[in-house]
Amino acid sequence: MDFPAAGAIFIYSIAGLICLGGLILSCLSLSGTWAVLLATGLVAWIRWPEFPGIGTLLIFLILCIGVEVLEAVAGAWGVQKRGGTKAAGWAALGGGFLGLIGGSFIPIPIIGSVLGMIVGSFCGAFFVEHSKMKKVHHAAHVATGAVMARLAIIFLKMGVTLAMIFTLIMGLLFI
Repeated sequence: MDFPAAGAIFIYSIAGLICLGGLILSCLSLSGTWAVLLATGLVAWIRWPEFPGIGTLLIFLILCIGVEVLEAVAGAWGVQKRGGTKAAGWAALGGGFLGLIGGSFIPIPIIGSVLGMIVGSFCGAFFVEHSKMKKVHHAAHVATGAVMARLAIIFLKMGVTLAMIFTLIMGLLFI
């Protein structure tokens, strides 16, 4: 095996690991799509001008930005759709982040972090709404909206990340 072939195998291996990391990040509601964009850029660097070219990179970039925009509005939308305040939306986001960190101490990889994030989002929204309205039922209703929005975003990120990985693999195999 000559050096250029070994270098290509190394880049493909690194790109594969980055894609796997991106999928794991997406499961944790973090931005795994950006990791797949990075992996695609690495592969494009060694295969230029073949697939993946500038078109694929631009489409992946648009998907990454779109997912981030949807995430930014989803939490507030989920809370406000159920009659909550913007403060409850921010509290759900902050509580979800703290729960993600706290859940990492649960000895079940990924699932512990996701559970922590869900509980943290619920608690953040619940406590802010309850402190304002003093109604448990209303606060729980709003907090449930925050959790549903958070879960929807996790599924969206996982789906987009998987679609990007699938597109990259299929393109490399068949184009």
